[in-house]
Amino acid sequence: MIVVAGTLPIRASKLEEAREAIAVVCEATRQEQGCISYDFSFDAADPCLVRVFEQWSSGDALDAHLAKPHTQRFLDEVGAMASGAPDVKRYVVDRTEPL
Repeated sequence: MIVVAGTLPIRASKLEEAREAIAVVCEATRQEQGCISYDFSFDAADPCLVRVFEQWSSGDALDAHLAKPHTQRFLDEVGAMASGAPDVKRYVVDRTEPL
């Protein structure tokens, strides 16, 4: 399994646009083959910080997602709304367990 996690800082003046772009990309992405979960949330302490958490069945599924037009459009849109560089990483997970 592949986990993608990180943060995206958004300019305060672009928060509503960011919410709309996130809703659109989530709706499309959650239908993709290999998508286990795909979630964005606004940080409780910093409403201009978006937290990213995704789970994919494989690296190939994630790579296919990254090549989709709706993903490329979203990345372009978010880039224009960002107040700084994103900090998002890909993790290769060989197992999960209940905490």
